Amino acid sequence: MFENISLAFQGIWGHKMRSFLTMLGIIIGIASIITIVSTIKGTNDQIKESLIGSGTNAVTVQLYQDNYAYTITSYNPAPQGISPISEDTRQQLADLDNVVDVSLYCRRRVDSYEGDVCYMNRAYSGDLFGVDEHYFSAAGYRLSYGRGFLADDHARFRKVAILDTGAVSSLFGGEYPIGQILEIRQEPFTVVGVVEKAARSDFAIETMRDYEMYADNTGGRVFIPLADWPIPYAFDEPQAVVLKAASTDDMTRIGQQAEDLLTASQITDAAQGFAYQSDDLMSQAADIQKLSNATNNQLLWIAGISLLVGGIGVMNIMLVTVTERTREIGLKKAIGARKRRILWQFLTEAAALTSLGGMIGVAAGVALSRFIASAMGTPTAVSYPAIAVAVLFSMFIGVIFGMIPAVKAANLNPIDALRRE
Repeated sequence: MFENISLAFQGIWGHKMRSFLTMLGIIIGIASIITIVSTIKGTNDQIKESLIGSGTNAVTVQLYQDNYAYTITSYNPAPQGISPISEDTRQQLADLDNVVDVSLYCRRRVDSYEGDVCYMNRAYSGDLFGVDEHYFSAAGYRLSYGRGFLADDHARFRKVAILDTGAVSSLFGGEYPIGQILEIRQEPFTVVGVVEKAARSDFAIETMRDYEMYADNTGGRVFIPLADWPIPYAFDEPQAVVLKAASTDDMTRIGQQAEDLLTASQITDAAQGFAYQSDDLMSQAADIQKLSNATNNQLLWIAGISLLVGGIGVMNIMLVTVTERTREIGLKKAIGARKRRILWQFLTEAAALTSLGGMIGVAAGVALSRFIASAMGTPTAVSYPAIAVAVLFSMFIGVIFGMIPAVKAANLNPIDALRRE
């Protein structure tokens, strides 16, 4: 085996230009495939990151009526037959596999003309949240300045508020917000902190469902302790849930399990048409990725044609090699070399030729993908399994297309071969 490999590389080195031209089709084909696969992987990663937010992995499960998110307003009261989520239920959600954290919250959309949230003579339009102590961790927020909610804020029903940067800009402009007093439905709340998203996400809003899913990410947010929610609104409301998954791959499964658990435990027969549903960002990412992959798969087939052409070139040059080395083959067979030995010698040479071309193609593909990424701003991510498959596939091509020349060499009659000039 090692002798065959040594002879193969001696033959390749002895005809360097011919060998390179023979490998060129393999090099171009493998380089094209590596570049396309790297672009596909980079694009898919970017889609997933844009929709979900790198490192957030937050799944929202909220109340829906007839497949539309149910929003409680002054004109749309809390539905009957839906109980608040208990601590036991929250713990059941936290016990789901690969759930890192769970938070309960209430949410209202407030408009400036209603004057529900004001600072001096400025009315606020945006989202008002009542959140528990787990919310900022589960939803992927970090403290920008000031302080977060303390355990005593929840236990003692302190009227304190935390704003995100959008709400700060809307209510305070350039004024420092910490210590200022907001009026939330005529109740004074002291601003104690400002938060921001730990990871930025870019959303493509194309349908009403997309709007419902992302609307609370496009405006400002004001947060108060969930224990204080009855102060401005005076009654219990059905909560929504945020679950932080261990990874993006767990999000869809966790969302489905959570919506099943909440629908079964919180909704009675009196609440017809209501159900808890998760905002399945991973499913939407997969749909967009399918559209991207459909185009890229066509490019892969085109690149595969160049591999086929390269394989035909290998077969052609190996037939020439057999013709050139007819006397050598005849001499080997005359001194006792069996067909199998001759067959393996030429198959090894063909496999070595294509494997070397494959490795050069991989290097060229990686370099080309990085050049495209820097020159055109196209996201790429090198796929190491694709590299391994490409090299093995190039070797496979050498074996397949080298079979006919190898069989021809193995079947030569030693007497006729020795007579050949």
